[in-house]
Amino acid sequence: MQYNTLGRTGLQISSLALGAMNFGKIGRTTQDEATALVDAALEAGINLIDTADVYSGGQSEEMVGKAIAGRRDDVVLATKAGLPMGDERNHQGSSRHWLITELEASLRRLDVDHIDLYQIHRWDPRTSDEETLSALTDLQRAGKIRHFGSSTFPAYRIVQAQWAASSHRLSRYVTEQPNYSILQRGIETQVLPAAQEYGMGVLVWSPLASGWLSGVIREGQEISTNRSGFMQHRFDVSIPVNRAKLDAVEQLARVADGAGLTMIQLALGFVTAHPAITSALIGPRTIDHLHSQIAAADTVLSSDILDAIDAIVPPGTDLAPQEKNDAPPALLDPTLRRRAVTSFSK
Repeated sequence: MQYNTLGRTGLQISSLALGAMNFGKIGRTTQDEATALVDAALEAGINLIDTADVYSGGQSEEMVGKAIAGRRDDVVLATKAGLPMGDERNHQGSSRHWLITELEASLRRLDVDHIDLYQIHRWDPRTSDEETLSALTDLQRAGKIRHFGSSTFPAYRIVQAQWAASSHRLSRYVTEQPNYSILQRGIETQVLPAAQEYGMGVLVWSPLASGWLSGVIREGQEISTNRSGFMQHRFDVSIPVNRAKLDAVEQLARVADGAGLTMIQLALGFVTAHPAITSALIGPRTIDHLHSQIAAADTVLSSDILDAIDAIVPPGTDLAPQEKNDAPPALLDPTLRRRAVTSFSK
């Protein structure tokens, strides 16, 4: 296992980190299975575990808490808040009201007294950067969080938040957690340069592109992964963007075969090769999944292989941009792109 410094925090983080989204009902995993995954990950040298309040309605945090009991100090523990936790309109976002309330809930579920890295799950357009950063700074000063970061923020919001922290003399986001894989390379254009400019650590999610790069999705084979069961529209190859992904996968499989690598080694080796990336979050559902992904921990891709990948999916290209979850609101809501018409009467 390789280790990198998490931004400018001084923390040494394994190049692969354990993502716990599959703990609980989403991945249909039991507590014993989740604990076995944590045991094996720590034994392999992984030292960061990432979860979120919203994963299985808090069940993932509870399972992580039980799995790390008695060895809390051996783990860099990360969680997130901001996505809706129920129907109540104020049980979401990054307001001071919600962050303070939900952090306490996460601490209870995890059964710990502090979080090492507390992340805002998505940018909240309803809340000012000053409001959010002020709340996070207060929580940090109270010792309830050590550091805080953002997740899936567009580049301009990363820059704006850094400016707001400096302008108002508040602590700043020290990490960003974006979507990044061979099939989704859009962050190379602006997000990664911005993160590097501000010395941020980068923890990337979905490096296997929701299973597309796991080696089990191939031309002519039925797609029957766990994720395809509840996200069918992202795996229907009659849809043009999914067809493009499958075509790219077939080309990438030939590159992997020629190099004597598995698709997982190719995919994770590509992500961790970028100098801006601190760690890639893997989200195994079974021990077999975990072992196949840990086997890629020391994979180093040659320049020839990286060039071959660039020829298949050019740098800065997202094959499925609508899946990135970082689009500015005006791209999704047409009313935000149209100036209101005001009528005047004589």
